[in-house]
Amino acid sequence: MAALRIVIQILFILICIVLTVIVLMQEGKSAGLGAISGAAETYWGKNKGRSMEGKLVKFTKYLAIGFMVISIILNLNVF
Repeated sequence: MAALRIVIQILFILICIVLTVIVLMQEGKSAGLGAISGAAETYWGKNKGRSMEGKLVKFTKYLAIGFMVISIILNLNVF
């Protein structure tokens, strides 16, 4: 059981690092100032879910869920 706990801790550390990097790669909310002038109606504004930014947001959500699940598992003291 100790080996499984070590594997889960290593996975947790990797998720923490990747989550930090992905959050730092995302654009800030102030980067969308083009919406004031109507630039949000462009192709990239309508299809943001298919762009690289949209993929980063989705991946961030999945990593955050994994982060929470693993942190709960590690705090249960089952291992």
